[in-house]
Amino acid sequence: EEPPDQLEAIRAVKRDLEMPEPMDRLVCGDVGFGKTEVAIRAAFKVVQDGKQVAVLVPTTVLAQQHYETFQERLSPYPVIIELLSRFRRPREQKAVIAGSRAGTVDIVIGTHRLLSKDLAFKDLGLVVVDEEQRFGVRHKERLKALRATVDILTLSATPIPRTLHMALSGLRAMSRIEDPPAGRLPVETHAVERTDALVRDAIRRELDRGGQVYFVHNRVQSIAHIAQFVQDLVPGARVAVAHGQMPPDDLERVMWDFSRGRSDLLVCTSIIENGLDLPNVNTLIVDHAQQFGLAQLYQLRGRVGRSDRQAYAYLTWRAGTTLTPPARERIRALREFAALGSGFRLALRDLEIRGAGELLGAEQHGFISAIGYELYCQLLAEAIERLKGEPVSAPPEVTVDVPVDAYLPRDYVPEAGQRMDLYRRMAQLRTHENIDALRRELHDRYGRTIPNPAANLLRLLDVKAVCLELGLAGIFREQFEVVVKFGPELRLQPVEQKHLQRQLSLARRAGLLHADAVAAHDRVTLSAVPTDPENVLTLIERVTEYLRQFFAGLMQEDGASAVVGGCKQEQSNVRTPP
Repeated sequence: EEPPDQLEAIRAVKRDLEMPEPMDRLVCGDVGFGKTEVAIRAAFKVVQDGKQVAVLVPTTVLAQQHYETFQERLSPYPVIIELLSRFRRPREQKAVIAGSRAGTVDIVIGTHRLLSKDLAFKDLGLVVVDEEQRFGVRHKERLKALRATVDILTLSATPIPRTLHMALSGLRAMSRIEDPPAGRLPVETHAVERTDALVRDAIRRELDRGGQVYFVHNRVQSIAHIAQFVQDLVPGARVAVAHGQMPPDDLERVMWDFSRGRSDLLVCTSIIENGLDLPNVNTLIVDHAQQFGLAQLYQLRGRVGRSDRQAYAYLTWRAGTTLTPPARERIRALREFAALGSGFRLALRDLEIRGAGELLGAEQHGFISAIGYELYCQLLAEAIERLKGEPVSAPPEVTVDVPVDAYLPRDYVPEAGQRMDLYRRMAQLRTHENIDALRRELHDRYGRTIPNPAANLLRLLDVKAVCLELGLAGIFREQFEVVVKFGPELRLQPVEQKHLQRQLSLARRAGLLHADAVAAHDRVTLSAVPTDPENVLTLIERVTEYLRQFFAGLMQEDGASAVVGGCKQEQSNVRTPP
């Protein structure tokens, strides 16, 4: 029985396949959550419509597993499935290429070999890219050439920042599978120095309950020595070795024997990283864990715990090894993302740390430092609306330039995904009512006093809301002055300018405005402003409140008469802004 998220992903993919425009959908789900089943259903639908399917995977071992899975699932139907990888002999590869050209092969599953120029399809309808984060820009550019006419389905547990950002921005459709399979348990993760006793006990504990073990050592030159070391520690264990430089026949035989339980412990490189589904393997030991990337470690850990049995992952390093700060951060993050379905959160953390990269260029990550993330997202949203033929509803530009700390601290909103969601919502807030609602929500969700940087961020949003309400273009800090600039539709007549100057002077003499203010027809300039950023922000709040009262008077009487009367009030009647 399909979990709800998986069922919805299948329906969304089928809807996309029936649309006149080519599909470009990302299915983001944790390791073992059923992304492959979504791809099988999509491939079956495309084949039934008389078109061909290409399934691109990063490793030969995963290609072999997918080939077996597709064969098993589609065996009752007249679907011709072929494998194209170095597991196949040259004569067999030529036969597959000829079949794809002639249209006699329905589904071709393969590694980077699928991107070779000699491979062509008679009527290609769908390209499935599994473990998308393992492919480089060159490979994706080759796929991009197909995108004008072919449906693309991308599968990943930890998409790269650019792919994730395109999905979040609306450039690509995205489905998330967050429902874990029934009975699945989180993998118990330990990050420790490697000792003989630790390795021996971990292996014996797994073998005693009838399970199998992965021992990952990512150096081909010394992998035989490590296999002997493990064999000496646990003499009765049946130890096998697997790495990418082995002859294809030998590697296939080793993996086949291990999957059938003919060996107990597989000493291997990171070749097992992607997609392998062996429910009986529930202990993972990673040697030199500090040398792996965060997504790599997450994928390796996903090779265990694929049944209802408790699984264990040991991230180890040699005694005396000094971990670099980035390595410590990676291992700490992996311990943090221990819950089921953490792959998407991990990808969000990666996006937050490394930036979104170039949508049309070669960089798959990078900071948008030139214009800022908020403006970048706004420009991107407008461009997408134009391409879709929708009316562009861009709000007027308002810039509030105050050198004050204004952000959501990590210790206040600890989860990266929540911080990004809050930033995105803040960028869309336009009224004081919505800002106050968000302020109450922060109190309710995090249950303590809002720290100063977050409070400053909300205060700046209030100032922006006043600017939007009045039609102000922005507020700028220029050395020892602050300029409040009016928008192009807002200009003061001489008499209005005079009365605004009088109101600001009254506030200054009453000690309510801690700066000298000069009103002009298109701006208010504040001089001798405080040096402390917090006091500057308070000053700007008060000035914008005085301007709001001033323009409210203008609108009330549709002229300056009410303002004239208002400015004749005593100093004690001047209301202090909040």
